[in-house]
Amino acid sequence: MKPSFDLSVYLVTDSQLCGTRGVIATVAAAVAGGATMVQLRDKTASDAALIELGQALKAALVGQPARLMVNDRLEVAAAIGADGLHIGQSDADPAAARARLGPQAILGLSVETPAMARAVDPELIDYLGVGPVFATPTKADHATPLGWDGLRAICAAAPELPKVAIGGLKAEHAGAVIQAGAQGLALVSAICAAADPQAAAAAIQAQVREARVREARI
Repeated sequence: MKPSFDLSVYLVTDSQLCGTRGVIATVAAAVAGGATMVQLRDKTASDAALIELGQALKAALVGQPARLMVNDRLEVAAAIGADGLHIGQSDADPAAARARLGPQAILGLSVETPAMARAVDPELIDYLGVGPVFATPTKADHATPLGWDGLRAICAAAPELPKVAIGGLKAEHAGAVIQAGAQGLALVSAICAAADPQAAAAAIQAQVREARVREARI
């Protein structure tokens, strides 16, 4: 059975931005503050190093509601028993990823255009990562920023799937993200580089909840 998941505050890890505090301590603090998803991402680390870190993260998240995802590395996700995998358009084939990880895994896919969103098979994919909303230094090869209109168009193109927005987002953007049709924000530097990751995650979670209440009243 597939675990439930909440895209409200989706932390994407960056070991450099976490600095001397480290990834595990940063993640633990962020989850205590309200981060609901954690994606282990490191484009340069070896599979062996990521598996070791992922196993430590999984142990740190025992008893917590946050789900542990892995970026791109299918075999790493399988090796650590992560809750799921997030892939880009040029990463693992969604059908192959689903076959390898099984029906219980959460599978996310990055999309950058409405056409990409419409082409997604909801039988394979559980949620969409939509972005970048703004330019971001944490991903040098990102596509042209979407802005709010672009985010709204992509969210409307795939109404059957939940969406998480990514790309240069901060707590103050939560209202616009929810209004555009996404269910949450994926963040890197806004949490990893924060002096207090717990407080940063809590502030973002509070903004998301407030935005949802406003949307429900409309």
